[in-house]
Amino acid sequence: MEKIIGLCGLTCTECPAYQATEKDDDEERRRVAEMWSKKFGAEIKSADINCDGCTVPDGSHFNYCSQCEIRACGLGRKVQNCAHCSEYACEKLGKFFEMAPQAKETLDGIKAGLDA
Repeated sequence: MEKIIGLCGLTCTECPAYQATEKDDDEERRRVAEMWSKKFGAEIKSADINCDGCTVPDGSHFNYCSQCEIRACGLGRKVQNCAHCSEYACEKLGKFFEMAPQAKETLDGIKAGLDA
């Protein structure tokens, strides 16, 4: 499977929701929904576990994707991911990177390759 880097720098293809969708595996959807419900203190249903990756404008997306300001910004700017943005790294990403430092490492690596 080709690696898909989300707009924010997370690797979509490593996400359990993406993987369950790719496999069309209802048992995996149930397991992920249960795990995330506990982890995030929210009610997540198996039917919520469908995602084709955040870089795809249409298609299935996990609930949060429709609210994600980073995704909305990146799609609006028509960039492959935020490393390709002229305003990288913006304030939105700074807050996100505090929770997901691996995403920053990924985007910094991509940005370094673009600037080389």
